[in-house]
Amino acid sequence: MRLTSFTDYGLRVLMRMAGTPDRAFTAADLAAEFRISRNHLAKVISALAAAGLLETRRGGGGGAMLARAPEDIRLGDVVVALEADQSLVECFASGTNTCTLTPQCRLKARLAHAEAAFVTDLNLSTLADCAYRPESV
Repeated sequence: MRLTSFTDYGLRVLMRMAGTPDRAFTAADLAAEFRISRNHLAKVISALAAAGLLETRRGGGGGAMLARAPEDIRLGDVVVALEADQSLVECFASGTNTCTLTPQCRLKARLAHAEAAFVTDLNLSTLADCAYRPESV
């Protein structure tokens, strides 16, 4: 299984915020710390806010903060929210599936089970379990 860089960055954002939950972070702050594109990170933060994981404020003193306590955010739920538009394999995307094996495929159910097991296992952990606290803040 491979997660998109979008989800990777989303998890990094949440882990970092969980390490300092009382601080508001801007996309520019996080982009500089992670050494990644501010524009890309702004999209990630927007998606996390849309999923109800972050609260955002504009203007001076604005930024993003966790919308819930880190112990109330399950990792599998985060992955599901951020990977919502990504199918594990083509046949999982009903609108664009062109796989000719679909009618007789015996692999699809196993892959669906494995994907569900992956999310279930991730949901055994919360963001609090993975909070990142940099040594020099």
